Amino acid sequence: MRTKTLLLSAAVLAAGLSASMAQSVFSVNAVGYVNVPVVQGYQIIANPLNNSNNTLNVILPSVADNTKIYRFNPATQTYGAPSTFFFDPDINAGAWAPDVAVNPGEGVVLFSPAAATLTFVGEVPQGSLTNPLPANFSIRSSIVPQSGGITSQLNLAPKDNDTVYFFNPATQTYQAPYTFFFDPDTNTGAWAPSEPSVAVGQGFVFKNTSGIANRTWDRTFSVN
Repeated sequence: MRTKTLLLSAAVLAAGLSASMAQSVFSVNAVGYVNVPVVQGYQIIANPLNNSNNTLNVILPSVADNTKIYRFNPATQTYGAPSTFFFDPDINAGAWAPDVAVNPGEGVVLFSPAAATLTFVGEVPQGSLTNPLPANFSIRSSIVPQSGGITSQLNLAPKDNDTVYFFNPATQTYQAPYTFFFDPDTNTGAWAPSEPSVAVGQGFVFKNTSGIANRTWDRTFSVN
């Protein structure tokens, strides 16, 4: 319970982390699949592809019994009750309850009772894409299955004091945050201690203190 409490509360506190998640990405044109390895325990993951709908029973139809997904509500700055996967050995099948949607661009906290590989199947989001960045804390991810620097490659336009927190699955802790500092004297800014790099299928806690209503992370993306 202590690890769970730390994870669910630290997302909205001044703890942070630097983590990388290995993954395999395979795609033909705009349809493909992404493998995301997960550890036993907690981590922040993301759905990198669009399916017929993005409910858990569609995007993750078969996972270990008692796997849990926690969604963070930016409006209330709290976590709701988790969605849990229940496996029925009598019918050799399982289902999520409640069956919520997880769309590309969002991030969720996953608890896995065992190390595993999650496979996401679907279409690569393309065109003009908009990822909301609510005020204060939220859990976000790249809206397209692309890894790299959050600004230099993933095109997030940072504001002064934007902060990114990663959760490290290996240590089950948050580490030092990444913060963007803007210098009005030079009209430039930089991430400190360095630009955060995001992996495919990885979610992160994002703190938006800009005060800008309806702020978004916009991408124009094509696989061609």
